[in-house]
Amino acid sequence: MISDAMAGVLRSLRLGGVDDLARECARALDAAGVSLSLLVGPSRAAEPVWCHPETSARFEELQFTLGEGPGPDAVRTGTPVMAPDLDRVRPGRWPTLLSFARELDVSGVCCFPLGVGAIRIGVLTVLCDKKRQLGEQQYTDAVALAAALTSAFLNGDPHGGGGRPGGGRALEPPAGLRRAVVHQATGMISVQLGVSLEEAMLRLRAYAFGSERPLGEVSADVIARRLRFDNDFDDDVSGPYSPDGGEG
Repeated sequence: MISDAMAGVLRSLRLGGVDDLARECARALDAAGVSLSLLVGPSRAAEPVWCHPETSARFEELQFTLGEGPGPDAVRTGTPVMAPDLDRVRPGRWPTLLSFARELDVSGVCCFPLGVGAIRIGVLTVLCDKKRQLGEQQYTDAVALAAALTSAFLNGDPHGGGGRPGGGRALEPPAGLRRAVVHQATGMISVQLGVSLEEAMLRLRAYAFGSERPLGEVSADVIARRLRFDNDFDDDVSGPYSPDGGEG
């Protein structure tokens, strides 16, 4: 049975009266952080809809840049991925993510896919810290929340029912891709290297990680032609791209 706090959130969600859904969900779940991402675009990349607090946004960006973590696994398998204590996770499971997660002071992550059957539309991520772990009640509440969000989006009711003020802001799908620059850069790299979009994204992620730069920043350089990927170079990148088309 869901808690009274989550029942209140779901009730407000149906009525469209939640002004800050991320904050309210985090409070109801007694979580260190909560975020919701939807799968959009040809590559089905996770686009953030809302996050609370800032740590959740940073963790989502980390998973997106690395392409690994409980979120991608939950989307791939269609089942919740529970890692409430990252110190107990096998090092080889998410080798790069684990060390960076500790730097963010994230001690645990639990992800719940949004979807029905083979249909995947997004993922709900719940963060834990040393003081706030995901117990049985929180798990039940998170599953109920994921189901409610899935129903809202699949039924074409992003306003959470009724369309009253507040609901639209809480559940409105991204009007445009916040990570559009990444998708555009991926397409350019795909053409430059003659590889699939999936392979191009892997190359882009690898370069961003190796250069310790945000994925969006590297993507902007690709689009501006300051950076060009080339199979003739060992690191797959030819460096700055000059206006006349030569290599800088």
